[in-house]
Order: sequence, then structure tokens, then C-alpha cells
Amino acid sequence: MKTRLIQILFLLLFILSHVSSHAASFSSSSTNSKPQFPAEQIIGFSKKIEQQLAQEGVRVAIIARMGRPLSEMPEGMHFTHVAFAVYSSIQLADGSSVPGYAIYNLYQKNDRPDLSELVQDFPVDFFSGVAQLEAGILIPSPELQQRLLTVISSPTYASLHQPHYSLIANPYTLGLQNCTEFVLDVVNAAIYQTSDIKIIKANTRVYFKAQTVNVNPFKIMLGSLFSAEVSTSDQQGKPPVTATFEKIAEYLQTYDKGSKVLSVIP
Repeated sequence: MKTRLIQILFLLLFILSHVSSHAASFSSSSTNSKPQFPAEQIIGFSKKIEQQLAQEGVRVAIIARMGRPLSEMPEGMHFTHVAFAVYSSIQLADGSSVPGYAIYNLYQKNDRPDLSELVQDFPVDFFSGVAQLEAGILIPSPELQQRLLTVISSPTYASLHQPHYSLIANPYTLGLQNCTEFVLDVVNAAIYQTSDIKIIKANTRVYFKAQTVNVNPFKIMLGSLFSAEVSTSDQQGKPPVTATFEKIAEYLQTYDKGSKVLSVIP
């Protein structure tokens, strides 16, 4: 009997290690990822992104990165982290200012992966820990860009942040949030010109089509039991759903005339 219990324990530990690995494979909404590429390559790629944004005349775009290899991602998911790139006046260490793009993120806290915070950094920071040098860029229409600037520079931006983080947060509900749901909430605040989260969520349920999380339900169940960054408490049905860069791109290309999507590689 004792031997059997030990075997079961080792089996659960083996499964859990794979669950944790799979959960991490499409998370990467953190600031502590180790660089996988030389610094000069990351800097060069970041500059290419900024040049691409500038050539398009972008004031605000939605930008996505690959924190994990595509082979480790669930079906229908390509990017692991999404944020806003905002054309800004950036102050240098010597006190001078230069034009460039600041990145507005929702990141998990390093010491509390079940909580998140709003962090501003720059393209070189954003791409420093990626597994593959590829970026997704979603450029809203000029009108929506202006509305997004208004929201991002107002108290509404911070008010839409829900600090309780879940890797597979349901974009239709309140209580839990991930980086992509936060971006979607900000986009809808701009579209409907409201800070009322109830109105935002009501319209999200009507017009936004979420991504089904195509992961073994048993793995999700174990992940929610043992991994702080995974929770299914906001999932109202099976299978669970979440927001992704691809689904936000589909959404804007349907309802925001003039928006477009780009993919950038070195």
C-alpha cells in the first residue's frame, strides 16, 4: 500500500511538472525572463520595430511578443504578451529628450505571479526575454489611436486594471485579468468612450469572440490547483476562453475600419 502511494505521488509530481511547464509556455507576462539572444541583436530588432511604427505614422499600436517557442503554444495562440506602444518624448539619462515609443504593460509581479501591476518600459525591455524575434503589431485607425491616447493618459487607464492575475482569464467577466484582457478593456474603453467597466464588459460579450483554450482539461484543473498564475474561477463554461492578440486583431479589423496587422521579423 505504501509503495502504491509513493508511485501515485511521483506520478502526480511528474504531471505537475508538465502542467507548470505548459502553463509557463503561454504566460511570459513578466519582466524577469532571461535573454535568449545577444544584446546587440535585441537592440537591433527593437530599433527595427520603432522604425516600422514611425514609418506607419503610428501614435498608438498594440504590440505582441513571443515569450515561448511556437511549438509550445496551445492551438490558436502565437504570442505570449501584449501591450501598447505609445509615441512619446523619452527622457535620457543626461536629461535630454528624444522621440520614441514607450511600452505600456500589464506584468505579473515577480514574487507574486497571481498578481499584476502596470509597468512602463521600452522596446528593448519588451523584447529582451523573447524565445523568437518576431513581433505582432496591430495598428488601429487614426481615430481610434486618438481615443486610445486619451484613455491611456487619463485615470481610466489605471482604473481598468484588475490586479488579480490568471493566465487564462476570461475576458467576459470581472475579478481576474491577464495582459491581453487588459489591452482589450482599454481598447473598448476607447471605442465606447466610457470608463464604466460594466458597459465595457457588456459590449465585449456581444461583439468580441474569445479564443478557446485548447489544453487538456485535466492539465488545466491541476494547473489551477498547483500554479498561482492559473485560475478557472472566472470561467463560466467548458472549455475555458481567453483573449489573444489574434482575436483582438480580428475584432478591430471587423469593427475598426482602417486598422491593420503587421508581422515583423529581423
